[in-house]
Amino acid sequence: MTQAITLRDVQATARLIQSYIRRTPVADWVGLQLMKVLPEGTTVVAKLEIFQHSGTFKARGALSNILRLTDRQKANGITAMSAGNHAVAVAYAAAAAGVDAKLVMQSSANPARIEMARSFGARLLIAEDGPTGFAMAEEIAKNENRAFIHPFDGADTARGTATLGQEFNEQVGDVDVLIIAIGGGALAGGVSAVTKLLNPNCHIIGVEPFGADSMYRSFKSGKAETIGVPKTIADSLGPPMTLPYPFELCRNNVDDIVRVTDEELKEAMRLIFNDLKLAVEPACAATTAALLKVALSHAGKRIGIVLCGSNIDWQTYRSYVDDANATSAST
Repeated sequence: MTQAITLRDVQATARLIQSYIRRTPVADWVGLQLMKVLPEGTTVVAKLEIFQHSGTFKARGALSNILRLTDRQKANGITAMSAGNHAVAVAYAAAAAGVDAKLVMQSSANPARIEMARSFGARLLIAEDGPTGFAMAEEIAKNENRAFIHPFDGADTARGTATLGQEFNEQVGDVDVLIIAIGGGALAGGVSAVTKLLNPNCHIIGVEPFGADSMYRSFKSGKAETIGVPKTIADSLGPPMTLPYPFELCRNNVDDIVRVTDEELKEAMRLIFNDLKLAVEPACAATTAALLKVALSHAGKRIGIVLCGSNIDWQTYRSYVDDANATSAST
């Protein structure tokens, strides 16, 4: 049975990590490009978690885990495996807590993320692929008695991500609809759980890329599913599976899942830049891509979206926006 997320848990976690995170801003999205496609009377407010330490929401879950370690565990250090953003967040959290970090990253990780993780003082090993990387991290944890910090599983991770939902509610009050990206499910699980406690009538929509839709498939089958190798430009939303704990949290609190294409992600990146002047990675643009698909069904409503983070290099970003510009010009 899934360990429930309570308001007391979330409030305690917020106090635990508050010295090490930013209370990221919110913004009413009133840009000209979005206003052209929104139904009349519909408003959008965005949670700008891109300004969080380490560049993404993942710092919250990493801190929630690391700060709860015993003194002996902290002395032994930690390890983790990541395609990018989780490693950056764990490296930041470990540095903030004074804990040694020995991390494994995939060779396919964005170069900007590798350099960010190193900049926080983490020692890095590079793995050929995800399965190899997890095996390497598990071996490090076993041989060196290091605590393994999972990228999206566990109650402490969800309590950390839930602090984002609590913070958003404090900043903007109730929204009618809240759209959250889904990778492994820690963000959507934690934020949706606390949102349902604070605003039970809120309709919560999760977003996945078509090429990495393990949660969508899990909802359909009723159990946590594995999909194999993800195929999407939103690599931060591309774990090859979901796991029982985040699946149950999402199934209990997420009302609907919308899937988006890579082309829709690129167009959303272009829209975010044109209206908000923010350069974001594809995973961050997922909630905007979903917004464009569901807005008509929620006309006249107040819609919240989470811009969950962005660590991307200029060359990759430019290539995606160039693609979106080319597509727009041809239609």
